[in-house]
Amino acid sequence: MTSVGVEGALPERSPVRRPGLALGVLAGALALDVSGLGVLNAALPSVGARFDLGDSTLQWVMTAYAVTFAGFLLVGGRLADVLGRRKVFEAGVALFTLSALVGALAPSTAVLLGARAVQGIGAALSGPAALALLTQTFPAGPARNRAFSVYAAVGAASFSGGVLLGGVLTQFFGWRSVLWFSVLLGLAVLAATRAGLPGGAGHSGSLDLPGAVTGTLGLTLLIVGVSGDGAAVWVLLAAAALCLALFVMREQRTADPVLPLGLFRLASVRAASLAAFLQYMGSVGMLFFAPLYLQGMLDYSPFESGLALVPMSAAVFLTANFATGRLLARYTPRTLMAVGLVLIGVGTGLWLATPHDGDYLLHVLPGLVLSGIGQGLNFPSMTSAGLTGVPPQQHAVAGAVNVVTQQIGASAGVAVMVLVAATRDDQLAGYHLAYVTAAVACVLGAVVVAARRQTS
Repeated sequence: MTSVGVEGALPERSPVRRPGLALGVLAGALALDVSGLGVLNAALPSVGARFDLGDSTLQWVMTAYAVTFAGFLLVGGRLADVLGRRKVFEAGVALFTLSALVGALAPSTAVLLGARAVQGIGAALSGPAALALLTQTFPAGPARNRAFSVYAAVGAASFSGGVLLGGVLTQFFGWRSVLWFSVLLGLAVLAATRAGLPGGAGHSGSLDLPGAVTGTLGLTLLIVGVSGDGAAVWVLLAAAALCLALFVMREQRTADPVLPLGLFRLASVRAASLAAFLQYMGSVGMLFFAPLYLQGMLDYSPFESGLALVPMSAAVFLTANFATGRLLARYTPRTLMAVGLVLIGVGTGLWLATPHDGDYLLHVLPGLVLSGIGQGLNFPSMTSAGLTGVPPQQHAVAGAVNVVTQQIGASAGVAVMVLVAATRDDQLAGYHLAYVTAAVACVLGAVVVAARRQTS
């Protein structure tokens, strides 16, 4: 066990003179992390042409970021709780920004993929710390509900917004401009961090090195496994299961676990984790199949297909920013999570009506908007529920748990939907079966969340 702890109790809330600036910094960092995955999506053909990459190698420009982001989240959360949230937040944003700069200047494929992997580690450090800083900065009640709504609105809209932004930047300025944008946004966040965010030490404790290694390796292998194909997938998943089993055994015995397993005795944390998994299964699944349908069957250009997804982002942003905060003052997070999941499921299910020569306004738009409203309800609610009843000194690692389940939902969900779609000879019929799978999962999940008692 490697000791990295510092003495001092972490307060539940630190007053700040400029809460608006604090929220802007945290939301900006979240946009940086989430858009980091989607912003290069539209640039992939240009990257492939520059480095003469086949599809099997090109997909690692996306996957390298996602794998390290998910794999290092629990360690990032634990470090933030132990070392201090702002310190780890700054380190994460700085690492993300520096690696984006390296990627923008990359002379070869190996350098670009390495930079993308390090970007993921930076996001894994800053993400859990940002969520913990949000609860540390804003008192429980209307102020925190409003902050969660704004934070979640930015986060939930950033992926599809990043896809659109990446398309615009790539078309007019080239693929490297996408990474230069990340550099500029990262520098802006860093410049405002000291003025906007509260300081403070971490709490006494240590980083369990064996637990950190087995947990990170297990999550990394799991994400790679569910994202891959072929016989090697089962080897990766078996290795992931072994590492995660060793991780759980270690966490049960150590005094300072990377992941306090007692978190899962809280019904609110379990419900939030299920809601996070299902939202990302449904929403990222839609975003995966959307360009395949829009470009492959409706003959949209990459820019047009990115523009077609803007209504989903707008629905997420408007719902989370202007409705969910007020609704959280009247209803429990459990209620809003259940309603949100139903809307995501129904929105995905509406795409069952998409024909080969579909009309955007009639067949595509309603599902996007309804799913976006559901995401706007669910994201702030699951973020709030994931911290309900959790001791303040564990807020960062609890936030990491929620983000890990989001990433697993995105990776596993898309993998399952692609597998289901491949069981049909007709491509569109396969898409429709995938939509049914996601829709049923979301609705059934809503029933479980609604029935689950929100007590520890």
